[in-house]
Amino acid sequence: MYLFFGILFLVLLFFFCINHWRRKKIIKKIRCMCMKEKCCLLDELIAPFGYAYLPAQDIFTSRLDVWQRDFGYCTLYDKAAFRFNMVFDCLPVYFDFEGRTWLLELWKGQYGINTGAEIGVYYADRILSEHEYHTTVFQSVEDCDMPALSFRLFCKGTQIADVCARHWWLTAFSVGRFSEPADLYMQACLTFANHSMAHAFINGLVSAGYPKDDICLSCNTVTFPFTKSALHWSCFDRFRMKIAQCSNHFWCKVYLFVTRPFCLSIDRILYLYYYLPAAFRKTLRIRKYKKHK
Repeated sequence: MYLFFGILFLVLLFFFCINHWRRKKIIKKIRCMCMKEKCCLLDELIAPFGYAYLPAQDIFTSRLDVWQRDFGYCTLYDKAAFRFNMVFDCLPVYFDFEGRTWLLELWKGQYGINTGAEIGVYYADRILSEHEYHTTVFQSVEDCDMPALSFRLFCKGTQIADVCARHWWLTAFSVGRFSEPADLYMQACLTFANHSMAHAFINGLVSAGYPKDDICLSCNTVTFPFTKSALHWSCFDRFRMKIAQCSNHFWCKVYLFVTRPFCLSIDRILYLYYYLPAAFRKTLRIRKYKKHK
């Protein structure tokens, strides 16, 4: 019996030493890389997941040519999100313009171990009645119909992200940061193709229950703050969201602990890629449930 435990101890000690040596080697390798080299490598690694890294802000954002574009969006995705540990506030805005019903939706909240926000632009192939809004799968807008989108995301007064692009799905995610959706504040700015479309969007925003006094219109640009969700949840759903948030908080701490030799997300993610490839893949699957149409 003593011999067995002695052998087991030696085996564990051997694997501990090997792991310690491997970990030190990976840390040294990343620290020897220049920022340009790390950015090129990271962008190459995360491109299949649909994201790009913004080194100036240490955040991730969605690319224009991502696989998620093929799956559109519908209300079911919002209602199922917390089952995938995504707990967020959302503001869907429906409006009719040029023979189509458009859906422009905003999100902000916790996506697993990521704090982030999104603006998505979609449309149907015809004018929908109101009772069809929540059952229709809207398709992502074509390049020619994409508005200019921008937003700034704050958490308790501290700015997390400031992104802008002509896009169909503008996003910003800060990896390893935990936040409650209520603590996040999003200042959105949307520039439409013309004045008529901007007015149609404002009418949809007001119909969604948004205060008209908080909306600012300048030419074709609409600016407004997004602070709380338009969806209402049952007590059971809110309980499940709390459970999801507890899990998110725990895994954020695990992520920060495992990658503690580094401070920047680029170094932490590359460290996971070399040290724990499975954890690297899981970290970048921010919106994985969109894949299931």
